Amino acid sequence: LVFFFFLVKRFREPKHERRPWRIWFLDTSKQAIGMLFIHFANVYLSDLTEEDPCSLYLINFLLDATLGMLLIYIGIRAVSSIVEWQQWESLRFGEYG
Repeated sequence: LVFFFFLVKRFREPKHERRPWRIWFLDTSKQAIGMLFIHFANVYLSDLTEEDPCSLYLINFLLDATLGMLLIYIGIRAVSSIVEWQQWESLRFGEYG
């Protein structure tokens, strides 16, 4: 279902702003891998703790959407600073060449 909405979103973007299919696929597959990881972590933790899987999923999702995003933001800012300082043109975020 999520993949379908990614496709809808892609075709609603103006043609001159659309990413190439390969880059689009790599970006969306990151989302799928992240969702699979959270799902399997949730199943594993619910077996270990005998907790309700739905409440564990909510906790996992909230942690990922708050602390996870904060850590990613800090990491990207740090790496971007290093890339700028070292002038590594090929490692700039969001520039696919």
